[in-house]
Amino acid sequence: MHDEHPHPLLAQVPLTLSPFLSLPTAIPLPYSYKTLPSTLPPSIAQPNPSNPSHPPAYVQSSSGTTATPDQILTSCLALQQHLAELEADARRTLHEWEEKRKREELAEKRRVAPGWLDSGVHILKPDVIGDTEPGEAKEVPQLMDLDPQADVKKKEGEELDRVFGGLKV
Repeated sequence: MHDEHPHPLLAQVPLTLSPFLSLPTAIPLPYSYKTLPSTLPPSIAQPNPSNPSHPPAYVQSSSGTTATPDQILTSCLALQQHLAELEADARRTLHEWEEKRKREELAEKRRVAPGWLDSGVHILKPDVIGDTEPGEAKEVPQLMDLDPQADVKKKEGEELDRVFGGLKV
């Protein structure tokens, strides 16, 4: 459009100046700006003309490899199956190690106290050696029934009798 010959409809619109109206300004472009090529590459969504049986590989990585979503899904499922096998193998190895450790501990306990784990009796009582008959039960003082201060008092009394016992008071 030339300024000398405006469009007839635009010539009818009056122009007003407003302090609130700002005209558009040019935007400065960065130095890394690159123009678009004049010819575009072929579409990645279209099948390959040389091999139409394969679907187009339109997922592209930063390294340049391309794949279809089906290929990505297949590789993810294979990876998931591989990780499940590794986990099952690790759990099996751990279980075998725990069982081996239990067997070794049991063998060590049997070596230290043979017959202890094989019998149902797990309370050890020392054999009483003496002239008591097997049917007779000898009363054994319990630890909580003993009074340690009674022995001290008895010894103090005996000591006083030894020191002052010879005096006739």
